[in-house]
Amino acid sequence: MQKGVVVIGGGVAGIQASLDLANRGFKVYLVEKDTSIGGRMAQLDKTFPTMDCSMCILAPKMIECSHNPNVQLLTYSEVKQVEGSVGNFKVKVLRKPRYVDETKCTGCGTCAENCPAEALNEFDENMGVRKAIYMPFPQAVPRVMVIDKDNCIECGLCEKVCQANAINREQQPEEIELDVGAIVVATGFDMFDPSVIPQYGYKRFKNVITAMELERLLCASGPTGGHLIRPSDGKIPRSVAFIQCIGSRDRREWINHPYCSSICCKYAVKDAVLIKEHESDSRVTIFYIDMRAFGRGFQEFVNRAKSEFGIAFVRSNPGEISEDPATNNLIVWFEDPVTRTVQHISFDIVVLCPALIPRKDVGELAKTLVIELDNYGFLKSADAVKTPLDTAVPGIFACGYCLGPKTGDIPDSITQASATAARVAEVLAGKEVS
Repeated sequence: MQKGVVVIGGGVAGIQASLDLANRGFKVYLVEKDTSIGGRMAQLDKTFPTMDCSMCILAPKMIECSHNPNVQLLTYSEVKQVEGSVGNFKVKVLRKPRYVDETKCTGCGTCAENCPAEALNEFDENMGVRKAIYMPFPQAVPRVMVIDKDNCIECGLCEKVCQANAINREQQPEEIELDVGAIVVATGFDMFDPSVIPQYGYKRFKNVITAMELERLLCASGPTGGHLIRPSDGKIPRSVAFIQCIGSRDRREWINHPYCSSICCKYAVKDAVLIKEHESDSRVTIFYIDMRAFGRGFQEFVNRAKSEFGIAFVRSNPGEISEDPATNNLIVWFEDPVTRTVQHISFDIVVLCPALIPRKDVGELAKTLVIELDNYGFLKSADAVKTPLDTAVPGIFACGYCLGPKTGDIPDSITQASATAARVAEVLAGKEVS
């Protein structure tokens, strides 16, 4: 039989790589550190430039992955040790306790309905709340609850109301060892924290939010049910500003992200169009350095945003955001590119589009796998031209945004994941074990 493959990361790239490998006959162990697969794409409302429902595209892939007999989901798990070489890796995976029996839980949610303890909802970018026993989002895979021990008050109500008797507070961390032929890394990205640039007021002014926070506000499954409201007072914003390149294309030593994140211009235009579809009379302005809308149909999408939706584009990098304490409106200060004078405009909400950066734990994973990182903390290819999906360690491959911003969007990540699966199959071809 063929050797199996470990895929690290359950976002859209990891899911696609797993499906392609499974359909080629490989046993795939999909390791995801969160309680559900789906990754960043699960948080999005729509995709650009077609404005298709993000979850409508992702959910069938998630379900297919969970139902494929060749795929074993290891959610709420982390790779802790790797030994061996191509064709013969020993991978130790730590499975964290959910305190809920996966074989019994039906995902009915009765336990969460009766739970009295609340915590900030990480999936909603901490803008909403969830219970101490929860499912991260309605379409989660696997559809199994998890108990947050840090916020659980040990009242026992979940055990009393669970008709499936799925609550198991005695669960312990479990370490399993996998014997595989190859490893694929698809750990995705994190968002740069704009609060380290104080002049933009993030975390100081309630109405300064990030693009991902806006996504959750616009999404029907988000904390406001898809209604765009101002965090400060719950009113509908009539004027919205987007500011591009927050922390990207920035060579300052304490930031050091001189690269373009590649997707910010496109998702900002998408979100601007969504705002206009929610509130057609709203005033939306995008402040940008360069509009880098490369890819099929993207420039046409930008043109449509200008002509059909009346979105204003100002080529300027604002220097500061201040707040009117009487109204909580935000004043954006910038240099007018035409008159070369300092101007200011008042907005109800300002959306910051931060750099996409490597996952905070990718350095530790790289040490475990003994693979290299580039100057910015992304995984490094063995050869960017000849073998762009291979790492320097034979048998360990990578795909998606963990390789850096050269992967521009969701279709690019999916294409790259499929290419990685083909590369794995190529390398493992003819390697059999008895």
